[in-house]
Amino acid sequence: MDLSDLRRSYTRASLDPSDVAADPFVQFERWFADVQRALPADAVPWEANAMTLATATPDGIPSARIVLLKGVDRGGFVFYTNRESQKGRELAANPRAALVFHWGALDRQVRVTGPVGEVDAVATERYFASRPAGSRRGAWASAQSRPIADRAALEAAEAEVARRFPDDEAIPVPPFWGGYRVRPLEVEFWQGRRDRLHDRVRYRRESADAAGWVIERLQP
Repeated sequence: MDLSDLRRSYTRASLDPSDVAADPFVQFERWFADVQRALPADAVPWEANAMTLATATPDGIPSARIVLLKGVDRGGFVFYTNRESQKGRELAANPRAALVFHWGALDRQVRVTGPVGEVDAVATERYFASRPAGSRRGAWASAQSRPIADRAALEAAEAEVARRFPDDEAIPVPPFWGGYRVRPLEVEFWQGRRDRLHDRVRYRRESADAAGWVIERLQP
């Protein structure tokens, strides 16, 4: 398989520090709105909130996977998962993460890095209640990241959860499940350009509690 000739030129848009908002969360909201408008209504559904989440062990061994962004505000970027999963265990031991959004329809990426904290129980319960009943039961059924004999064992676990919680409106949050918030120290907006001379604008601050942001252009 020869991949050396797979390439295209990026000519859709440009990005300059003079064009961006003073706050990276405002800029993110602008780009997120753009990407939601990028495909026609009859196109194949896609998830604009899909993002790569990278975590690492205390020894620096990295792992990455796609998760879904479920909230963003001035406090950071929020996602939910099983706290006993690989990512949950790694975040407990090394509470730092990186996120990457790739929006190929617009030749754009957004990178986020920073410390991670747990979302409080009230917000977690509110989000969990918004999920379909099947997803709530699935959260109980799966010992995420642990080996399992076969699909039948997983479906048997799901059936047992359904017997335990037959009422769709009364499925509680599992004690091992919850949300995380990535509080960015850096947010980079990447716009593909011709000849690989891409536009990169980075926001950075010294601590997660710092008030202002330094905005600078990076070389491609």
